[in-house]
Amino acid sequence: MKVDVYVLYGGKSVEHEVSLLTALSIINALNKEKYNVYPIYITKNGIWYNKGLVRETIKDVGELKNFSTKSILKSIAEDFLKKIKANTRTVIFPALHGTNGEDGTIQGLLELLDVPYVGNGIMASAVGFDKAMTKELFSKANVPQAQYEILDYQEWIKSEKDSYVRLEEAIGYPCFVKPARLGSSVGINRCGNIEELKEAINEAFFYDIKLVIEKEIIGREMQISVIGNESPKSSVIGEFIQEKPFMDYSAKYLDGKLIPVIPARLSDEITSKMQETALKIFKLLNCNGLARVDYFVSHNDKFFVNEINTMPGFTKASMTPVLWEKTDGTSYQQLIEKLIEYAFERHEKKGTLLYDRRII
Repeated sequence: MKVDVYVLYGGKSVEHEVSLLTALSIINALNKEKYNVYPIYITKNGIWYNKGLVRETIKDVGELKNFSTKSILKSIAEDFLKKIKANTRTVIFPALHGTNGEDGTIQGLLELLDVPYVGNGIMASAVGFDKAMTKELFSKANVPQAQYEILDYQEWIKSEKDSYVRLEEAIGYPCFVKPARLGSSVGINRCGNIEELKEAINEAFFYDIKLVIEKEIIGREMQISVIGNESPKSSVIGEFIQEKPFMDYSAKYLDGKLIPVIPARLSDEITSKMQETALKIFKLLNCNGLARVDYFVSHNDKFFVNEINTMPGFTKASMTPVLWEKTDGTSYQQLIEKLIEYAFERHEKKGTLLYDRRII
């Protein structure tokens, strides 16, 4: 019997277009002899649309989009819930990035439906998506990272000048201003003086009410992929050579000027330590399925964790699939199938738990 795979993509997120690219790759890569593939498009207004069973290759992301006049509630009920067939092996693949997809919200819905789904659960997704929360957790766990401060919108409104003074004294320049709960480098800016800091903070507060301000680390940007459930595995380390001072949205998705170097040019000792740290973080956040841990490595081979991404970019050219191909020869299609297996494995284990008090 074929497995029914429902691929969720799009969503109410500034990373909507990135999600379309991920979904296009996943849908086309899934073996139609083994899987019944159903794309579920979520518009920028949050309306769900089921495109039906896919039998042929989808050539363009434009084919993945649709328009519906239904309400959000009705669209979820009719285009998603009613379409899930009873008595079949079904798995949900949330190919969603950013808000309302990577932050624990969609995971909460899928947990209530008690259906297997690819990737991380509610807690790992919510905490991993919140840069401020992960910074605090990393600090408690002695994970090396850049010096940082957290800026809350209400604090900034009440005492803007005092906020700038605090940040200049604690962090200084150059620094980076980041929305706490956003990805794909949206809303992130490098600041070299007070004027740039003010401008960056004003922009970042359009995207979130909580910001992370980090001291700049001069170093190479590297990434490690981790996959699995209770016994996760770490990939080799990948490095990006880039023209820009940091990987903004254009550098990642539009310019095409990032050159991956895999494996990264590192000693065996630091490679091992970085892989151990990636596994430590994966377990610390109680991750499942997959995650990508991003690093800075300085000129003297000191490494600093930048962030964890609980639903990394997942096109064929994205770092996560490329890392596994270089690690053990796992193809893009094979990696997708592994993630589906992890989803079933996690769901089956959860099914053994008791939800009534045991009387001895």
